[in-house]
Amino acid sequence: MKKNIQALSIVFVGAGNLATNLAKALFREGFHIDQVYSRTVESAYSLAQYINAKYTTSLVDLKPDADLYIVSLKDSAFVELINEICEAKNSNALFVHTAGSIPMSIWSNHVQNYGVFYPMQTFSKQREVDFREIPFFIEASSPKHCNLLKEIAHTISDKVYDATSEQRKSLHLAAVFTCNFTNHMYALADELLEKYGLPFETMLPLIDETARKVHQLTPKQAQTGPAIRYDEGVIGKHLEMLADDKQMQQLYELISKSIHDRSK
Repeated sequence: MKKNIQALSIVFVGAGNLATNLAKALFREGFHIDQVYSRTVESAYSLAQYINAKYTTSLVDLKPDADLYIVSLKDSAFVELINEICEAKNSNALFVHTAGSIPMSIWSNHVQNYGVFYPMQTFSKQREVDFREIPFFIEASSPKHCNLLKEIAHTISDKVYDATSEQRKSLHLAAVFTCNFTNHMYALADELLEKYGLPFETMLPLIDETARKVHQLTPKQAQTGPAIRYDEGVIGKHLEMLADDKQMQQLYELISKSIHDRSK
C-alpha cells in the first residue's frame, strides 16, 4: 500500500447518509473510488454516478482486489454481513468501519488489516457538510495503518484524533445526547407550535444563539429557563398545558428536575 493515497483503490460498502457524504468528500479531493455497494439499486446508482464509480447490490460482486474497504452500514446490518464483506478479498487490503458504537475488534477474526474511520457528525443525503470542521476519530490494527487513515482523514478534515474503541463508545453516547435527543426536542417543539398555529421558524434564532453560546460558555453556564431556578409557578402552568399529552408532560417534568438537580 505504498502508493499515493489518492491512487488507492477504494470500495464503499454502504450508500446511506454518512457513506454518501464521505464518499463525495473524498472524491472531491481526488480519491479514486472504484465501487459502491448498497442493498438498493437506487442508493448505489445515485452515489456511484456522482463519484464516477461502478455499483453493485450484491456482496458477492464486491471488487476483490481493492486497497481500502470503507464499510458504512447500520450496526445490525454490518454485524450480519461482515463474513460476506470480508470473504475472498485482497489479504493485504485495509478494512475500516465508520461506526461510533462498534469496537474495532469486530474485524479481528475476519481480516488481517483493519481499523475505524469515524467522522462524528449528523449526516443527511440532502445536505452537504463542511468536512474541514468535522472531527475524525481513528483507530487501527497497526501504527502503519493508523498513519494511513490519519493521512486520508487530513485531506478532508482539520480535526483528526486517535480514539480507542472504549473512548469512541463514550463519544457516540455523548453525540446521541447532543444531537439526536436535542433534535427530538425540536420535533416536540414543532408539534406544540403547530397545535397553536405558529411556525417552527420562530425558534431558529433561539436555536442558533443556544448553539453559539456553548462555543464560549460551558453548557452549565449557558443554562437558563424556569427549571434551573425551579420556578414552580411557570413549571406548573407548563405541565397543565401538557395535560393532554402524558408522555410529553412526564418528559418535561423529568428534564426540569434533571436541570435543577445538576445545577446545584
